[in-house]
Amino acid sequence: MRVVSVGECMVELSGAGQGLWRQAFAGDTFNTAWYLRALMPGDAQVDYLTCVGRDGISQAMLDFIAGAGIGTDCITCHPTRAPGLYMIDLKDGERSFTYWRDSSAARCLADDPDHLARSFEGADLIYFSGITLAILTPDRRQALLAALKAAPGRVAFDSNMRLRLWSDRSEMCDWIARAAAVANIALPSFEEESQFFGDAAPRVTAERYLNAGASEILVKNGGEDMLGHLDGQWLDLPCGTRVTPVDTTGAGDSFNGGYLSARLAGLDMAQAAQRGHATASRVVMQPGALIARDMLVGK
Repeated sequence: MRVVSVGECMVELSGAGQGLWRQAFAGDTFNTAWYLRALMPGDAQVDYLTCVGRDGISQAMLDFIAGAGIGTDCITCHPTRAPGLYMIDLKDGERSFTYWRDSSAARCLADDPDHLARSFEGADLIYFSGITLAILTPDRRQALLAALKAAPGRVAFDSNMRLRLWSDRSEMCDWIARAAAVANIALPSFEEESQFFGDAAPRVTAERYLNAGASEILVKNGGEDMLGHLDGQWLDLPCGTRVTPVDTTGAGDSFNGGYLSARLAGLDMAQAAQRGHATASRVVMQPGALIARDMLVGK
């Protein structure tokens, strides 16, 4: 079993008190790769595809990724660029971010179509997000989507819409729709889809991805009951036990890691949604996007 997650890993700074900041590494698709690696069997392979620099912080990031058991062979190095950075501000458990990423190396992750094709060869599942697309130039977005469409494995997509990364709402929605057309598995969030596409209900969101070509759809619903569609059937999926979060950073990413790891292990959609919720519930009770593996469900 081999999974490739595609996107941007960044330098994360979170408050440590008394004006100090704690450094870590994180990013939406990297967070999902982390939880996939933590929850999948030891003989499974989880690779990350991005681009980093040749500076010291890039090497530290590569060492961190490899130390987590995530493959780095799909990671390229840019001669002059460096990783992006973001800072987390927390208020009542909800996070907001300040980013420095305009010249990040990850914006070059799709510069070489041959590298994309080689990286996707032999992958059972490839995962990417709306943020993966947002950081790329239009021609590179198209190159990535073309490589995903040609890939032999299944493709999973989380729309993860961040308007500040796009020139405007119209551009963002257009590219999200294009991404939906290459995805077999769609993991949208109703809150975002209703805000930007005007969806009146989770069923509307699911039907749009179904019409785009996805065969497996799970609409996350911000702590409320979720809606799934698989094999022609609609499934109402309970959200699970509620928790009061300490830090919601990485909640959706960890849910995706839990859900996809369960589906790859042969669990049905309801069981996978339960694992996704249980994983995210553990994650939001700790600061930062990544928590230790021994704190996860099933570990």
